[in-house]
Amino acid sequence: MERQQDYVLRTVEERGVRLIRLWFTDVLGQLKSVAISPAELENAFEEGMHFDGSAIDGFSRVQESDVLAKPDPNTFELLPWGDATDVSGRMFCDILSHDGNPFEGDPRQVLKRNLDRAHSRGFNFMVAPEMEFFYFRNGDASTPLEALDSGSYFDLTTADVASDLRKRTLLVLEHMGIPVEYSFHEDAPSQHEIDLRYTDALSMADNVMTFRLVVREIALEQGAYATFMPKPLAGVQGSGMHTHLSLFEGDENAFHDPGDQYGLSKVARGFIAGLMHHAPEITAVTNQLVNSYKRLIAGYEAPVYVTWARNNRSALIRIPVTKRGKQSSTRIEYRAPDPACNPYLAYSVILAAGLKGIEDGYELPNESLANVFEMTASERAAEGIRPLPQSLSDALDVMEQSELVAEALGEHIFEWFLRNKRSEWFDYKAQVTQFELDRYLPTW
Repeated sequence: MERQQDYVLRTVEERGVRLIRLWFTDVLGQLKSVAISPAELENAFEEGMHFDGSAIDGFSRVQESDVLAKPDPNTFELLPWGDATDVSGRMFCDILSHDGNPFEGDPRQVLKRNLDRAHSRGFNFMVAPEMEFFYFRNGDASTPLEALDSGSYFDLTTADVASDLRKRTLLVLEHMGIPVEYSFHEDAPSQHEIDLRYTDALSMADNVMTFRLVVREIALEQGAYATFMPKPLAGVQGSGMHTHLSLFEGDENAFHDPGDQYGLSKVARGFIAGLMHHAPEITAVTNQLVNSYKRLIAGYEAPVYVTWARNNRSALIRIPVTKRGKQSSTRIEYRAPDPACNPYLAYSVILAAGLKGIEDGYELPNESLANVFEMTASERAAEGIRPLPQSLSDALDVMEQSELVAEALGEHIFEWFLRNKRSEWFDYKAQVTQFELDRYLPTW
């Protein structure tokens, strides 16, 4: 750690960095930032920077407001915008209580605590998300959204603005040390996908937060608007954050077993079973907006039922085919999350559910070979296939009864999240939508 701090201090001096931005997130996953001068950096490493936590959603109450932002030197990167005379850097922070202990309202600390639990069992948790998003010409909710292109899946759109935006985004991500595996046009008009390369869950959560900012910043530079809203347009598919998951024991992939018919180890089977068992309980965290549930409906390639399969894309959990001789790539793909989630909390509850399945020896149900959307309700019931929650309200009801989610998030965040999201649902219910006016006003 000291060596990395020395590297940061030396780089700041050599590159003439004028500001260092300390980043962290609130409970909902909104990025927060406080800027310090190079003169304050050494003190920030040693003692942290004080700020009023009561001003941040989900952090402290007024009577316990002081918290410390302590930068993680391993996350230092130079920001790729600004000119040569205005060089800035950034670091993600861990939030500490005034006594120096991890602050229970900090999502990054929540993930670190859950990763420590996995490490104590010999596991490293590795993830790789597929980030989907839309570009629009405007971000004004009072006017109809206008797509930048009319492309479809894998279309090569060489002359449009959206293609250039994606290219510029990739270059900036590379500059910031965030490797990309794939990039392409998605199925809906002006919908795009960028897949981030596998890494440990904490680094990836930091990367997701950086990614969302970079995508928006590059769009704004070109007078466009990027959104990670799960379902901004009716009638087309929404944006997901399908996430590939695996556990490693040292250099060995704990999910791989060459003797299994599916190549899945006992650890992998337990992890999948845990995810399936607890999927309804964690959905409020992986899909935290009212709008998230406009995506999780049949007919738009999003999961609706709790199933697993190898090549069946109607399943909640998919087992991607691995290349011959690439056993280290054995993984599962969890298809429920959307890109508006808080990645620190989402990875925490996903990991907690999987570990629970391993520790308690959950039995993996049979693979779902049929298209569950074409099955009748009675056929799904006979197969023991359960639905995911159909609304934010349903998801919160299930989450509220979950000991697993309460333990994974900690009491502070668990209770605040439920209160905040109940308020969001109440505000949504109180609205009269255009759909209701169009459907009911002429006849009732």
